[in-house]
Amino acid sequence: MMACVTTSHFAPRTRLEGTTGRTGTITTPHGEIQTPAFIPVGTKATVKTVLPESVAALGAQAVLANAYHLYLQPGPEIVDQAGGLGRFMNWPGPTYTDSGGFQVMSLGAGFKKVIAMDLVGEQDDHKIADGKERLANVDDDGVTFKSHLDGSMHRFTPEVSMQIQHRLGADIIFAFDELTTLMNTRGYQERSLERTRQWAIRCLAEHNRLSVERSHRPQQALWGVVQGAQYEDLRRKATRDLVELSRIDRENGGKGFGGYGIGGALEKANLGTIVGWVTDELPDDAPRHLLGISEPDDIFTAIENGADTFDCVSPTRVARNGAIYSFDGRYNITNAKYRNDFRSLDEELDNYSTQYTRAYLHHLFKAKEGLASTLATLHNLSFTITLVDRARRAIDEGDYVEYRDEFLRRYYAGTRQAEAR
Repeated sequence: MMACVTTSHFAPRTRLEGTTGRTGTITTPHGEIQTPAFIPVGTKATVKTVLPESVAALGAQAVLANAYHLYLQPGPEIVDQAGGLGRFMNWPGPTYTDSGGFQVMSLGAGFKKVIAMDLVGEQDDHKIADGKERLANVDDDGVTFKSHLDGSMHRFTPEVSMQIQHRLGADIIFAFDELTTLMNTRGYQERSLERTRQWAIRCLAEHNRLSVERSHRPQQALWGVVQGAQYEDLRRKATRDLVELSRIDRENGGKGFGGYGIGGALEKANLGTIVGWVTDELPDDAPRHLLGISEPDDIFTAIENGADTFDCVSPTRVARNGAIYSFDGRYNITNAKYRNDFRSLDEELDNYSTQYTRAYLHHLFKAKEGLASTLATLHNLSFTITLVDRARRAIDEGDYVEYRDEFLRRYYAGTRQAEAR
């Protein structure tokens, strides 16, 4: 058996009174992450339209890339030859990769970026998006899927996902899991949960093997992924099962899980409740990552229910369509009223994107200039990073509730006003 090698460590710092929220520090081979932290998504080893140096300058502490997309293009062997994800994309700090399971399942069912944030319609285990064909088929050994790029056939198993992620070289990697939707029946969720548990055992074994084989590389931390959809008993069981698997693996000389991801399709209204079920079952020294959230209010919900890090594509995606976040609400810069508005995008933020006026960004979008997406993305990233940094500081200083309430009051009042005009 291999000796247990510490690859990452989490140290809690300040508790958020009356909740499971906390601040802390995740230590990785490429630096520390002060939590809670927003992790920008760099799906294909890039945060779309902006330089990695710019993302770092805004205060981002880590980035998350996707194993599915990097497997298809350029291929994990290319990233490995470059020295790993960080070196490949010229990012000096910590990196995450998800297992590829989300993209395999969501693209496979034709749902693109989002499986479901609300439960609508009757449950159906064979549901796919309207007008789409099923591109992925799951069995107990793995998933066979068709590439969305060229239609070629591929297969992911737990072992393949580990091999890909080890070659990608991120500091934090995730176990391969089956992502279900809110449309799946209770019976399917139960069967899927056992499949994901069995896959977690295989991921741990392959991760331990590869960690020895690739001891010349910085050691990586494997995090388990909790599924269970909207069912409390399934979420709690999945969490306890993973914690027990990690304990047994460590007792047998393995590395166990370095942390845990909270995955799956989540109803927005029950986001905090579901995250709370999971974090209630996790050991205190285990970091928790919420895999994908949406709007600013979700950030506060995640923090208060014990998520230490979380990723979200919304700030960058909506930026490319002209939606601008500000502390006084979200607005659409392409609206005519901004044509001669020479204020900065948000006078409260201090970053180089705020040197540009609303009128200028309005012009760039109307002229279809690429710089429009770059400046809007930088701004929305800065907004989200600042929002979370202030929340972390507020927890440490004891005035989190006041900060949260004031932020939400301003932001949503401003958003409603912008939408009403």
